[in-house]
Amino acid sequence: MKFLSRLGSYLLFLAACFRKPDKWRMFWRAFFNEVYKMGNDSFGIVAIISLFIGAVTVIQFGSQLQGSLVPMTILGRIVRDANILEFSPTIVALVMAGKIGSNIASEIGTMKVSEQIDALEIMGINAASYVALPKILAAIFAIPALVICSMFLSNVGGAISCFFSEMVTVDIYIQGLRMDFNGFFVTHSLTKAFFSSFLIATISSYNGYITEGGALEVGSASTMAVVQSCIAIIFFDYILTQLMLY
Repeated sequence: MKFLSRLGSYLLFLAACFRKPDKWRMFWRAFFNEVYKMGNDSFGIVAIISLFIGAVTVIQFGSQLQGSLVPMTILGRIVRDANILEFSPTIVALVMAGKIGSNIASEIGTMKVSEQIDALEIMGINAASYVALPKILAAIFAIPALVICSMFLSNVGGAISCFFSEMVTVDIYIQGLRMDFNGFFVTHSLTKAFFSSFLIATISSYNGYITEGGALEVGSASTMAVVQSCIAIIFFDYILTQLMLY
């Protein structure tokens, strides 16, 4: 019953969020500010993780292909498809759940316990839409953009790994990257990225919005937001993969 109660409260929160903003000028200002913060501040960690994911994937798959009858050109194709289909959208989403999700929950939670949200409601402002909607829409734009960067950088990391490890030449690796490319894999990856970004932003905003108490409860809400976001990302990752690829 507690789960159903929280689910119903979450859906009511979403209904309150996706209403017409009271002041469009303030909404757009907050939206672009959030897009910049989420994208610019997160690009560095996404770039580092993506480069090393591509490098490690090349070493792991390449070590298994060596000495077999399978041509080494297949290595680039395997790394490309693995990065596009799973590593980039899922790992980036999990990292953003920890970085962006905790920040959203703690920011809104602090506003709630300091009674700033109550003040907005007293003034007749839709507080849920005012504080959460710019963050939700900004995440839907910023996180898929980071996933696209991750797709490219992970393959670059694979090429760098080939250059230093000499497991296979960079030319052969790039030849594999160009083999039988399926554009639907990118569509599948971006679909997962959009779902993940929506889940991260809405779950984190909800946990911050229902915070009651003080600083200790804000920390608990932030932790709960990250945990719930990660579970939701993994669950919907399986569902979307099952629906779109089989």
